[in-house]
Amino acid sequence: SASDYHFEYTDCDVLGSRWRVAIPNKPETCTGLPDPVKGTHCTFSCNEGEFLDMRTQECQKCVAGTYSLGTGVAFDEWDTLPIGFVSHGISMNFGDTHTNCSNSTWIPKGDYIASNTDECTSTLSYAVSLKKPGSVAFQYFYPDNHMFFEFYVQNDQCQSTDSQRRWMKISESDWDYHFVQLNSGNNVLYWRTTGFSLAANTAKPVLLKNIAISGVSYTSECFHCKPGTYSDKPGAARCVPCPANSYSNKGATACQPCEADKYSGTGSGTCLQRPPCTTTDYFYTHTPCDSSGQTQLMYKWIEPKICSESVEGAVQLPASGEMMACPPCNPGFFSNNTSTCEPCPHGFYSNGTECSECPAGMEPVVGFEYKWWNKMPSNMRSSMFVSYWGLVVTGWEVAGDYIYTTPSNQDSDYMMLTLTVPGYSLPHSLSEENERVQLSRITFVFETKCTADCKLYFMAGQSEWSNIVESWSGSMGKQSYSYLIKSNNTVSFTWGFQRTGIFSTKNEYSSDYAKIYSVHLTNVIGGVASECRQCALAAVGSESACVPCPPGHYMLNGTGVCKSCPSNTIIRPEQAIGKQACIPCGPNTYSNEGRSACMSDCTLALHHKGEMLNYDFFPLANVTSFQSSPRFTSKGLQYFHHFNVALCGNRALASCVENVTESKRDVKGDICQSTVVPSEVRGQSVVSSQPFNIGDTLIGECYHGFEISIKHTYPTGSCGFIRCKLFILRKTTQACKNGRSASIRLRCDPTVTLKNHVSLPSNCSEGTCDGCSFHFLWRSQYACPLCSERNYKEIVSACIQGIQRTTYVWQQPLRCTGGVSLPPQKISACVTLDFWLKFGVSIGTVAALLLITISCYFWKRTRKLQYKYSRLMMTAGDKECELPAADSCAIMEGEDAEDDLIYLSKKSFFTKIKSFSRERTSDGFDSVPLKSSAAQEMEMN
Repeated sequence: SASDYHFEYTDCDVLGSRWRVAIPNKPETCTGLPDPVKGTHCTFSCNEGEFLDMRTQECQKCVAGTYSLGTGVAFDEWDTLPIGFVSHGISMNFGDTHTNCSNSTWIPKGDYIASNTDECTSTLSYAVSLKKPGSVAFQYFYPDNHMFFEFYVQNDQCQSTDSQRRWMKISESDWDYHFVQLNSGNNVLYWRTTGFSLAANTAKPVLLKNIAISGVSYTSECFHCKPGTYSDKPGAARCVPCPANSYSNKGATACQPCEADKYSGTGSGTCLQRPPCTTTDYFYTHTPCDSSGQTQLMYKWIEPKICSESVEGAVQLPASGEMMACPPCNPGFFSNNTSTCEPCPHGFYSNGTECSECPAGMEPVVGFEYKWWNKMPSNMRSSMFVSYWGLVVTGWEVAGDYIYTTPSNQDSDYMMLTLTVPGYSLPHSLSEENERVQLSRITFVFETKCTADCKLYFMAGQSEWSNIVESWSGSMGKQSYSYLIKSNNTVSFTWGFQRTGIFSTKNEYSSDYAKIYSVHLTNVIGGVASECRQCALAAVGSESACVPCPPGHYMLNGTGVCKSCPSNTIIRPEQAIGKQACIPCGPNTYSNEGRSACMSDCTLALHHKGEMLNYDFFPLANVTSFQSSPRFTSKGLQYFHHFNVALCGNRALASCVENVTESKRDVKGDICQSTVVPSEVRGQSVVSSQPFNIGDTLIGECYHGFEISIKHTYPTGSCGFIRCKLFILRKTTQACKNGRSASIRLRCDPTVTLKNHVSLPSNCSEGTCDGCSFHFLWRSQYACPLCSERNYKEIVSACIQGIQRTTYVWQQPLRCTGGVSLPPQKISACVTLDFWLKFGVSIGTVAALLLITISCYFWKRTRKLQYKYSRLMMTAGDKECELPAADSCAIMEGEDAEDDLIYLSKKSFFTKIKSFSRERTSDGFDSVPLKSSAAQEMEMN
């Protein structure tokens, strides 16, 4: 029978033809199937609201209660994962690190499907075969820039779509719509997310709904409307949601109203019992001021109202109409006769009562200051984001002294308050050339009270869902927060309050609230003035126009006269009035030409132990990158803290980029940090997220020993014995009341050849222990003083072959770099030791010969005198001891000493010597032995 089989088409041939064949519903249950017949062409399709009747091969209209896309399919029910969709989680880790991502999948939530929020990569895919070119369209909500979200399509050859369109944009305020053209053939659709919140707060999931695909060859049946929707006419292309307090079942042609004691939201398939009303089901507000300056206190139920006043124990709505005095107008406004507040004209100012013109020599301080909340300002908008349908009802209400969050039906709803401005303009008294002049500043006073895990976000940027600047969790006492605005692109400010981050349809924490007491935004185009400011005057004719003081000048209070600041000082970025506006630069720094910042020229000269040390850090001046040791999340995802540093000189600022989202937010400063994860996201080797500025102001440099520290904050005292040169930087934040500070210690180490050998403290592996004070140790040879003559010594060699060499070497250990070079080796002539030895021997030999010659000569002379004396004594003996008068003891002239030589008896050598040393007698004469002639004769014989 006809109920035992159904019809299908065969695959298309090369001509686009196909056959219709009958397929039994169960194998081998019957016989006699209809014969195949020629089918419609492969490009044949039906219109929206129609389906192809396979028996007649003609298009028929869908009946009421059903719908059809004609050539497409739609997915708007997400109670379970529809057939054809596949979701799986994978790890982004490289190497051997194991991460369990099996549970990190897309989760159906009824009307939408939500992505994962952890650091795993979760992919949702759907494969479809198109017989002709088609399209895919879907709605998404992507609020968190800590999440990476992309959508792309691959064809038969696994070729992806245009890479420039695959990165999804952050949602600006509500559900966004995305549309992509598809080619005929097989297409695989991919939605992929990855969380990069890491150690930060949990990221918010990406939400998808209403996925529609067109381009399929035919639709053989119509789809029933899902519960909560209906179609009341045949040929419907889509179903209509039921209004609030009504419901419908699947395939309904109309919605049914709920009973009196029940309620339902828009597009609901069931009605729920109304709970008794409590004090958290209503809120209060004020009416606009009347002509008598009075306002009424009004109480209103939360919309849509779901509670019942008739149930036992329910509270009633308090009576409205209590008259109260209107609060004054906000600064810059005045009250007219109609009791409404109007802005003061340009050039006037007001404290909220009446407008007054600024005196000569003064200019209005333009901006917006809201501290009285009788009426929502015209440039502020309140909304509530409900994950089901987007922005629906009011989330913030004015209450006289403050504006606060109203209770909601779901604790997970976002209560949004947005302030938008057209842009900013500096006053005449501030120079736009000064790069440190703040373009604008927003300051607000707030308070939160919570019993759950509530959170208040402050966002700034170009749209409502902009970059999260700061967030506060739990109950916070009344406090003030300021944010410096540096770009004219920052024109939207949003405060978002969520009572709990866990999805819930209940309102257990409706009593939790956030209050904002005041908001002050400066230098706004089209703003109003609450006060006037002294300005410098230009002497042009008789008019007195406000002009900025020249760079390096401050204004004398009350005179409008500019006076130069002392040398080596900078001017405060705000209004420079009084000498106290001149800030002296820190040690070993100097002011730049515009007197806007203190600089370091990468050189340093100082006295140390009686010596002059000169440093040159220019090789370290370029932006240097380094990172912490690897860290891991609870899932095992590996990540690093990446730092960029611009140390000194007129160098480019360090830049840290967030490349998770398409916006690619860029943070610049002297030192910045980002969190990087090794990944192939966006075709890059790493994903960088959560960039922030650590320091943007150089304060001073300190020195002790062979380490140098550069810090960006004023030290409270001396550097102490830190043996370093310290570069001190500073950046003020909400989390760090005294600002972030970064101390970079440069340690002299000649053995280090790398320029970026930077290490973090061992006890604080992230570079900081408290998130406010960062410390880095930079070991480099360029941190050593420049070499000078005192750092080397000379070595003189021995004289070799008449040549002597003088060599210069560095003293060890070497504690210097660059500077002077070693002198070249010197060569000089010299006299060797052999020459002097020969010369000494020769002189000694000559002296010895001369001495011997002289000794012989005097010895011979002595012998002659002895001979003369002997003759004299012999002559005296012959005359009986009568001594004749001696004519002379010497040899007379012409007398030959040899003729009278007497040959004495032969004596030994020692006897001769003894004769020279004979002693004198007691009478003073020498005793000379004399012999008689007889004795002589006997001797001679």
